[in-house]
Amino acid sequence: MMKTKLVLFILLSTTIHAFAQAIYEDEKYVPETDPLVLEKLDQWQDIKFGLLMHWGPYSQWGVVESWSICPEDYGWCERKKGSNPQNYTEYVQEYEALKKTFNPIKFDPAKWAKAAKNAGMRYMVFTTKHHDGFSMFDSKYTDYKVTDPECAFSSNPKANIAKEIFDAFRGEDMWVGAYFSKPDWHHENYWDPYFPPFDRNVNYDPALYPEKWEKYVQFTHNQILELLTDYGKVDIIWLDGGWVRKRDEQNLEENYAEKFAENKSGNGFIKHRIVAQDIRMDELVSKARAKQPGLIVVDRAVYGKNQNYLTPENRVPEKELPYPWESCIISGGGWSYTPDAKYMSGYQGVQMLVDIVAKGGNLLLNIAPSPEGEWQAGAYQLLEAYGKWMDVNSEAIYSSQAMAPYKEGNICMTRKEEGQAYFFYLAKEDETTIPAEITIQSHQPERGSTVTLLGEDRPLSWKPNGNGFTVKIPKSLQKNPPCDYVWTIKVDGLKE
Repeated sequence: MMKTKLVLFILLSTTIHAFAQAIYEDEKYVPETDPLVLEKLDQWQDIKFGLLMHWGPYSQWGVVESWSICPEDYGWCERKKGSNPQNYTEYVQEYEALKKTFNPIKFDPAKWAKAAKNAGMRYMVFTTKHHDGFSMFDSKYTDYKVTDPECAFSSNPKANIAKEIFDAFRGEDMWVGAYFSKPDWHHENYWDPYFPPFDRNVNYDPALYPEKWEKYVQFTHNQILELLTDYGKVDIIWLDGGWVRKRDEQNLEENYAEKFAENKSGNGFIKHRIVAQDIRMDELVSKARAKQPGLIVVDRAVYGKNQNYLTPENRVPEKELPYPWESCIISGGGWSYTPDAKYMSGYQGVQMLVDIVAKGGNLLLNIAPSPEGEWQAGAYQLLEAYGKWMDVNSEAIYSSQAMAPYKEGNICMTRKEEGQAYFFYLAKEDETTIPAEITIQSHQPERGSTVTLLGEDRPLSWKPNGNGFTVKIPKSLQKNPPCDYVWTIKVDGLKE
């Protein structure tokens, strides 16, 4: 009987996970209608590779960003630092006091921007404010910010961190994105100090306290418009905290999956309450685009027209997705700074980029700065590996389009609008010699097409093979490949 129950539990858990993932990946996409935004989205889908940075005073403790002050029962919310982590109230006070000691005197955004650009990244998204409410910019609407006189870094010439980062990355001709959390756990009109916080949601009923909620709506609008007014050109506003949304019919299916997946304890306790928290996104987006025409808006995990692209988190979809999308992925440690973090290898990173791009997506790779304002050596090593590979193969990545069947065995593929096709041979981790022959089964070059290996100018010999073709690799190239990890075969034109 116990064995039967275990099997049923495993089947149910697998079904729940598959159900929730299928809803996300097969979700209907609401296309944008603004022609300036559509043009911008097309450009965004061409640049393929970006940088995400989670950073704030919490880096001093080396803990997960914000979540340790959230009173939910998950591993990522576990309190491990402070003088008395078993006392929630004392812990939050100590956590918020980290503002006073935050002093990243080694902060050098120009160094970061140069390393990112050399790696082949073409855009950057920075956490201007996470759920804890600490503003990494000089906001007029709060004193819980990096430029407040109580913050140790406030007297530094680079104290307005978001501005310094935006300017540095624009200086390398990269797009700028502002991550912004819709929930603010520090603000008195989100977590009202009169009520204890219960979970990640607002801790009162907005329907019962409409004036209080309206103050919070205005605060949120004001801070976002501040970022879009005083900080130069912003290409993307990346809104997190998808539970802050208008609850309506279009979100019922997703909400059901969320409740179904979370309520596994059997005692009726649902960790994710469903609370209507309408911050009037349509109005906000209209005001935002009046400031920044063509602005891409990513209202993450909220079905509707204000989610211009979708963002699978820390995973790569199994298949090509029929809408604009971006996998946001941790490069090492966690989203926030982790002491002694182990970073993915160049092999893992490059093959992940190829897999994502072949499915029509973008990769947004997260790197977390230290409390002193530095990146760890592992981050630079990973970006250097990307850069060496992109120096040879970037033409197969930028401005490419997905091409069915996207992947066959260890070969991914993309194509260009002009007709060129690229076939990526994903080497095994210990494979350093290119095979004497590589066969692609799903496509065949046009008669007379030139086939080459990126990084080498000489044409390669090829022959038809069923519906595909086989390429011969000269011995001189087999043992001296032009790059590591992935070798790219270019075909001038494919047989239709």
